[in-house]
Amino acid sequence: MSDRRATVTKAVLEIALVAIGVFLGMAADQWRSDRQHRAQARDALQRFRVEVQANQAAVDKVQDLHANLRTAIAGYLDPNTREKTNLQMNGFQPVVFEHTAWDLALATQSLADLDPTLAFELARVYGLQETYAGHTGGLGQAMYMRPPSEDMVKFLHSVKIWLDDIVYYEPALAENYTKLLPMIDRALKD
Repeated sequence: MSDRRATVTKAVLEIALVAIGVFLGMAADQWRSDRQHRAQARDALQRFRVEVQANQAAVDKVQDLHANLRTAIAGYLDPNTREKTNLQMNGFQPVVFEHTAWDLALATQSLADLDPTLAFELARVYGLQETYAGHTGGLGQAMYMRPPSEDMVKFLHSVKIWLDDIVYYEPALAENYTKLLPMIDRALKD
């Protein structure tokens, strides 16, 4: 009987040691995984910060130009003020947004490792940038359909329609960048 009890005790002890080993292994794996996710999130935040700053600078650079160009084109398109309007265009200078950090975050699923509020704000900004880029692509198509050499007035109507939207989006983007950058900075400090 004592041999049987010793065997059972030994078996229970071995099972307990195996269970403790498995538990410790799983805990270590979870710790490593959590640490890896935190590192990925930090890397993503640093990339977002650089990219958002670059996009903010690009918007700031052209925002006044677009507003002034819109006003000049509107004056030119009005037959009553056309003669008085000094319309000079040196291209449209649309913003070409950087989005590599966003693409990489989606591909690596690192957005899931960010604070949900911050991830939401990032998605909002990148969505607004995508809408802006879509409008710019539409202007490119309009240039081929109504080139300035064919009919300048029709062409300028297309440009004005684009600018009507762009002068709305650029201040909205500037406001969102101003809100987003401190959120990224706080997340990097945590």
